Amino acid sequence: MDLRDQLKNLFPEHEEKDFEMPKEDFKQQEPLVCKFEKKGRNGKPVTIVEGWEGSEDDLKKISKKIKTTLGIGGSEKDGTIIIQGDNRDKIMNILKEMGYKTKRVGG
Repeated sequence: MDLRDQLKNLFPEHEEKDFEMPKEDFKQQEPLVCKFEKKGRNGKPVTIVEGWEGSEDDLKKISKKIKTTLGIGGSEKDGTIIIQGDNRDKIMNILKEMGYKTKRVGG
């Protein structure tokens, strides 16, 4: 006698129904960190967005939105987005419009 049979004996009027887990929307817990960096890049300035906790696909979507809105190049990998130039304020505004908390680091 398995658990299901035992439950039927305890609750004979109960009708079994299929249950589907509700899908949870992803929420970023910590704020995304926007920082400016020139070291190790031959003096070329870049803006780095760190602290992503979600999936790589969502990271690519956010990166593409930033790059197309600003019309500049960049890349994304390992939970960081690298955008060419010092565009911290513009990137922070785009991320706030998308509903993410941001934190400015450095100068």
